[in-house]
Amino acid sequence: MLQESKYVKIKVTVPKENADEIRQVLGEAGAGKVGNYEFCSYSYPVIGRFRPLAGANPAIGKVGELEEIDEECIECICSVDILESVITKLKQAHPYEEPVIDIISLLGL
Repeated sequence: MLQESKYVKIKVTVPKENADEIRQVLGEAGAGKVGNYEFCSYSYPVIGRFRPLAGANPAIGKVGELEEIDEECIECICSVDILESVITKLKQAHPYEEPVIDIISLLGL
């Protein structure tokens, strides 16, 4: 019978030039550990689009202007026991003022 897993998947996009650093931060924080392996992740190219609004302090682009940037989407597994700490470290290292971080529940046997 399927039940909720003690792991979640973290999914985050980041400018391509920051992808190695973010993967390193995730691994050092304990995310991406699968059995006898660590620093496990996978990634794929995406295009991010956004328009900073008044009051924003964008790392890329200008307030009021539509921006498009080549990004990398990084996904990895994470134990729920360390999730809060991993997300804190991820936010500290991420170059964006408002990074979008998806936390996806997993099912297991």
